[in-house]
Amino acid sequence: MGMRSNSLHTQSSLLFLFLLLLLLVPLLCKSSRPPFACDAGDPRTRNLPFCRASKPIHVRVRDLIGRLTLQEKVMLLVNNAAPVARLGIKGYEWWSEALHGVSNVGPGTKFGGEFPGATSFPQVITTAASFNASLWQEIGRVVSDEARAMYNGGLAGLTYWSPNVNIFRDPRWGRGQETPGEDPTLAGKYAASYVRGLQGAAAGNRLKVAACCKHYTAYDLDNWNGVDRFHFNAKVSKQDLADTYDVPFKACVVEGNVASVMCSYNQVNGKPTCADPDLLRGTIRGQWRLNGYIVSDCDSVGVLYDTQHYTATPEDAVAATIRAGLDLDCGPFLAIHTEEAIRTGKLSEADVNGALANTLTVQMRLGMFDGEPSSQPFGNLGPRDVCTPAHQELALQAARQGIVLLQNRGGALPLSTARHRTIAVIGPNSDVTVTMIGNYAGVACGYTTPLQGIARYAKAIHQRGCNGVACKDNQLFATAEIAARHADATVLVMGLDQSIEAEFRDRAGLLLPGRQQELVSRAAMASRGPVILVLMSGGPIDVSFAKNDPRIGAILWVGYPGQAGGTAIADVLFGTTNPGGKLPMTWYPQGYLAKAPMTKMDLRADPAKGYPGRTYRFYKGPVVFPFGHGLSYTSFAHEIAHAPTTLSVSLASLHTLKNSTLLSNAIRVKHTNCDMLSLGLHINVKNTGEMDGTHTLLVFSIPPAEKSTPNKQLIGFEKVHVMAGGQRRIHIDIDVCKHLSVVDQFGTRRIPMGEHSLHIGDLKHSISLQATFDNIKH
Repeated sequence: MGMRSNSLHTQSSLLFLFLLLLLLVPLLCKSSRPPFACDAGDPRTRNLPFCRASKPIHVRVRDLIGRLTLQEKVMLLVNNAAPVARLGIKGYEWWSEALHGVSNVGPGTKFGGEFPGATSFPQVITTAASFNASLWQEIGRVVSDEARAMYNGGLAGLTYWSPNVNIFRDPRWGRGQETPGEDPTLAGKYAASYVRGLQGAAAGNRLKVAACCKHYTAYDLDNWNGVDRFHFNAKVSKQDLADTYDVPFKACVVEGNVASVMCSYNQVNGKPTCADPDLLRGTIRGQWRLNGYIVSDCDSVGVLYDTQHYTATPEDAVAATIRAGLDLDCGPFLAIHTEEAIRTGKLSEADVNGALANTLTVQMRLGMFDGEPSSQPFGNLGPRDVCTPAHQELALQAARQGIVLLQNRGGALPLSTARHRTIAVIGPNSDVTVTMIGNYAGVACGYTTPLQGIARYAKAIHQRGCNGVACKDNQLFATAEIAARHADATVLVMGLDQSIEAEFRDRAGLLLPGRQQELVSRAAMASRGPVILVLMSGGPIDVSFAKNDPRIGAILWVGYPGQAGGTAIADVLFGTTNPGGKLPMTWYPQGYLAKAPMTKMDLRADPAKGYPGRTYRFYKGPVVFPFGHGLSYTSFAHEIAHAPTTLSVSLASLHTLKNSTLLSNAIRVKHTNCDMLSLGLHINVKNTGEMDGTHTLLVFSIPPAEKSTPNKQLIGFEKVHVMAGGQRRIHIDIDVCKHLSVVDQFGTRRIPMGEHSLHIGDLKHSISLQATFDNIKH
């Protein structure tokens, strides 16, 4: 009896200790990392108004700024913001990246411990090729889940300087891979979708993470022919700025409600973008009404003083940027020189307070002054929410959707597991890992290389053929030819990597590097079976030789397809996935480059001077493959089920009639009621082939011919899956003010009256726009 009583007492004590431990473990975990601002247990801040989450954010921000000394304020103007220990505020690193997955490129994010990596999606140019807005938003949602999880674990921030939405204007640009391509409508849709995914739909004004659209504006040259981004003055017309370069940034702010915009290194028409009040205060914050902060590209405030010599003193540079609308400096410049700028009267403390109000408001919206995050929205996300099977499956789906079938001579693809049992897998990119994730990437959850993917379907005979994409010699060519000779099919995985195209590394030409072309031709000649050329790259490649070689059956462009790239490539090669991607940029021939220096920003052609123009909207010359090109293993037919043939565009008043310049037969957008101007297209898409497939429906418009109007412009797109022999009806809404308008030489957006021709595949449909004056008040 006594022993039994002691045993029960011991068990009760152990149970009590176990329960106590369960209660203490979360507290011990919390205490092992730095405390969050406004933690409930912090006596320094318990009763301060800026820590009360129930108060309006602007009240909290005003209270916090009022408690800071000038020295403390100045140290909060830079990316590595200093702690304010007396107010319980730890230091914060603003610079994190999430271009296509949580990245450790910026110092704000680190991998390790419970977070060894994160899901690495395809590079942006590849994902853009899917033309799938819901996919872009879903990727953003997943990336922000993983970002929040890492923040809760103390390894990441909540401010991500992504996406890059610059227009891919020149095919040589090393950072084109980071962008959604050359078309402003596509780039704008991508920007708004990805931002919405990242920032979430939290209640009210709250943010899941804070996205940042960069680099504003007309930035698309890094280092070409002796000109670098730090010295480049982009001479841009008002017309090109309004109808192309600024379009995705406007979509970011107006449609995506992005929390931040980053100004670029370059000057635009003689002014550094980070010191141009017309661009920052006037456009981003004034016209577009940014609800957030403006940040400099890293060290660009220092660059405009030290390198561009835009101001006479460092203090003048501080005053010029902050007064222009800059709120945060990526770099130390503002921390070093702002106090002196105020002391000498070039800047006021009120100017600094205005900048801090914008940055602190974003931090408040993120919940960064609400204490320990576990009781907040997204506070339950942790290691189990990173690299989940569902996230990795989405990375695979994104890779599949971004692959573009450029050519399929004689139905060379898909390969057959019955007929093609041995595959020669050749090329410098045939067994790569990190090459597949492109730049601004993190540490992937894991990789499937092209070789590994193909080996799941057939016996793979592997030969690199080249030591790297530079492919400087042909010593390995002979063994590659032997492999091709003895296999049932040959897959050549060629292309580029970050040694050829990257940040601060623009390309010299468009051909395959080194002796890759020779390897392709020799392997094709030796092969006894079908030859498939797979191109891994961010930018376009002139592969005219392969396009014209009858021995090369099919050509695939896979971009940089992310961690699951090898699986996606193999799935397309063997027909498990029917490709549906379309090119988001024009593939020019090598000869184009001699006529289009990278420093010339004009988009419109100037035949008198031999300038061919840029992008499919303004270039009429020969191409290797056009924008929007992409084949399928099945065939699709289009039929317009319903579309208007006329539309009335009404003017608001007699005043607008007098000032609408109807002499040019084009009405200013701001003189119409845009809310009432939309077109509904109903299009039947029929799969007329024998394989289920996903079709990318692109709708282009050709406006009435006037000087400097585009050849055609993309106005809408939709992704639709159609079973073999089946039919789906697609509804596309066209915003007349946005998509049927053109921009004149003064930068004014107008709607041309007259006949607009819509092109959907091989279909054409005309819509006549007519001005009406029913609402004019005399």
